[in-house]
Amino acid sequence: MQDTAPQLSSPLDACAIADWMRLEGTAGVGCRTAKLLLAAFGSPAAIFRAGYAALAAHVPAAQAAALCAPVTPDLARQVALTLDWLSAPQHHILTLHDADYPPALRHISDPPLLLYLNGRRELLGTPMIAVVGSRNASTQGRVNAEGFAESLSRAGLCVVSGMALGIDTAAHEGALRGPGSTIAVIGTGPDRVYPARNRALAHRIAETGCILSEYALGTPPVAANFPRRNRIISGLAAGVLVVEAAAQSGSLITAQMAAEQGREVFAMPGSIHSALAKGCHQLIREGAQLVETVDEVLQAMQASPLARPAMPPIHISADNEALLAALGHDPVTPDALLDRFGGDASPYRLDAGTLAGELLALELAGLLERLPDGRVQRVVQPA
Repeated sequence: MQDTAPQLSSPLDACAIADWMRLEGTAGVGCRTAKLLLAAFGSPAAIFRAGYAALAAHVPAAQAAALCAPVTPDLARQVALTLDWLSAPQHHILTLHDADYPPALRHISDPPLLLYLNGRRELLGTPMIAVVGSRNASTQGRVNAEGFAESLSRAGLCVVSGMALGIDTAAHEGALRGPGSTIAVIGTGPDRVYPARNRALAHRIAETGCILSEYALGTPPVAANFPRRNRIISGLAAGVLVVEAAAQSGSLITAQMAAEQGREVFAMPGSIHSALAKGCHQLIREGAQLVETVDEVLQAMQASPLARPAMPPIHISADNEALLAALGHDPVTPDALLDRFGGDASPYRLDAGTLAGELLALELAGLLERLPDGRVQRVVQPA
């Protein structure tokens, strides 16, 4: 559905923030009803000016009455607290009508009216992929999540996850090492860190990535909020990669929401004897794409209408250029390259993970191809 309401300017003034917070906090008025009212009246301010009779023509009487109720002292205090929070650098509020509200998220069935951001607001305009999985992850699962997230970030995709322990934490850690960076969608207010063990990680994400919440300042970790925030994780992304998941894992909720929202769903297979593989195997049986390599994910992302138009040009760093020049024109195995460029005497000082990311960037830029036997070869562009 196309949005007909006018876009608000940014940053919002205090009155606009108060009106949006009042609409979001009105008892009985959820996201869907708020969208209906915004389509009818154009803005929260216009909704509150409309009066009971006009409102009752669109919503039940109880909701119309709630919208006509005066501003409560609690709301006034919450607005004042929010304005004070917004005075800090890198703290932002996005409304559903803001120009840089993520388009993919705007068009899910129940998008958040307000997004509280701590960090780099511009990341919301980049192509995104979600990486999720079990809190009680295996060592191999954490290694897989961290490695895939780093490679995806190096390829220009912003990695979205939920900052839970286990796979989420590993995904954020890996993504922070690439230019795509990471967005953490949390189930508390933006001024809270949960779990507490991720406090240092949260500070790093706020500095070079972005922490995002739909919940007002001071909202504590309430169990019901975490499954609900999963619709934002999937709604932001062009695809969702599930690394490990037990049969009843919350990650399956995210994957289900992704499928309902028309996103790509990927799942890593595991041992038939592992409880942490059962959820992924279930997803694969239900139609998720089985993935074993980052390339498989990237190929699907390149074809996705949600990601492809926004995919940024691949940035070839000075190290990429130097590696490309040193490759020569004969096919070579990655192991041979690691031996050639990974020693202490080499100016490149590449480890296996970094080399894989550099080769992937060159491949995506069309400057390198992978041969069927696993070797790589430079692609010479015509003059």
